[in-house]
Amino acid sequence: MSVRAGASGFSFATWRPGFYPPGLRSDGFLAFYAQRLPTVELNTTFYRVPQAAQLERWAAAVPDGFRFAVKAPRALSVGGRLEHAGWFGERVRALGDRLGPVLVRLADDRRRDDAFLIALVGALPEDLDVVLDLRDPSWDGVEPLLAGLGAVRVNDLEAPGRLRYVRFRDPPYDDAALRAWARRLAALDGDVFAFFRHEDAPTAPAYAARLLELTAGRFRP
Repeated sequence: MSVRAGASGFSFATWRPGFYPPGLRSDGFLAFYAQRLPTVELNTTFYRVPQAAQLERWAAAVPDGFRFAVKAPRALSVGGRLEHAGWFGERVRALGDRLGPVLVRLADDRRRDDAFLIALVGALPEDLDVVLDLRDPSWDGVEPLLAGLGAVRVNDLEAPGRLRYVRFRDPPYDDAALRAWARRLAALDGDVFAFFRHEDAPTAPAYAARLLELTAGRFRP
């Protein structure tokens, strides 16, 4: 079992000086972040997918073993325009071996539609690790279908595959809460990606660092 914890985004000037050092330029944020946390969730790709050259620069700025979780563009995930799946899948390959899971967040009020879900996952390259953020309660119980498609649902810790993906959206998290989560994650097999929501203060990287500390072999229930 390995746990990779990080933040949903990294390019926040309000994290300076609390996380980023005073005077650090914004073009140095990612390299600094990646020396302290092993993964980041790219929310910017939901609004605009960068050119391949930009993704290559990001990949070059981080060390071996770092992983980018990439949020699928809104036109695909919310708009349902499946023709965007192919070029998006190819574009994110510019991250090379730094590419982690692809997160597809459907609209909060989108109700269950198995045919659409099958078509959506099938439109993405089959070698990508696909994660679905399904907010409407009508999706409850869809997990076996996702498993058959080789995908996983956000916050499903019972998934049979090798991947789990946790999104922490309701800060604050005190140390007792993080310790409780560490117990749950430490009991899992496979790989866990965990991301904390951005706030103006640098709480997300602090929570992520603490969760990593608690799950790095030093944690005892």
